[in-house]
Amino acid sequence: MVVSHLLRPFIAFLSVVTLLEFSGIDLWVADRLYHWSGDMWVWRDAWLTATLIHAGGRQLVAVLALTLLLLLVASYRLPSLRHFRSGLWYLLVTAVLSGLVINIGKRLTQIDCPWDLLRYGGTADYVRNFMSHARTGGVGGCFPAGHSSAGYGWFGFYYFVRHYWPRWQWWALAAVLLLGLVFGIGQQLRGAHFVSHDVWTLGLCWFIATTLALWWRRSMPLITGTDG
Repeated sequence: MVVSHLLRPFIAFLSVVTLLEFSGIDLWVADRLYHWSGDMWVWRDAWLTATLIHAGGRQLVAVLALTLLLLLVASYRLPSLRHFRSGLWYLLVTAVLSGLVINIGKRLTQIDCPWDLLRYGGTADYVRNFMSHARTGGVGGCFPAGHSSAGYGWFGFYYFVRHYWPRWQWWALAAVLLLGLVFGIGQQLRGAHFVSHDVWTLGLCWFIATTLALWWRRSMPLITGTDG
């Protein structure tokens, strides 16, 4: 598991983010989305992207989180759920930690969204993600991508299903990837993020979920007590 779920993905992730950092793909994609929209972010306030994918996506994730909390509480009262208690704790810790890391990253990096840049009608100059730069009028706080973390932050669901119902693990992984991808593309269409912002979020959330999964069975019983 360490090689296939941690080492190989890390090598792939490092290769992709290095390519994105120095190839100009971020600008190439954003330029085309911007020009395709008539040199404006026409999708910024559109119903599909702003209301359904962005606002609706937040509501969906809130429902998922509430459901998880209810199941976790119920696992202390219903014998039929006791077996899943450590897994539910793992899911909760993974989702919370993923969101926390991404939000701290946004505050620390203070990198602008595409819609903040002069290139796309804003006031800030473009700089690559890891160049030292002075603030130039933008509001920052757009890297890593926050909204796609609402999808990728559930990578723990893949490990949860892998543990309890292994035959369905790839469907679980596909569902999480699809959710994060829809959230990410929706925000890119709005001008809120570059491709690299979402790739970093995907990578960070994957490594958080995987690292916690490696110690899940050893560490979670300390919190939950025995499963039996």
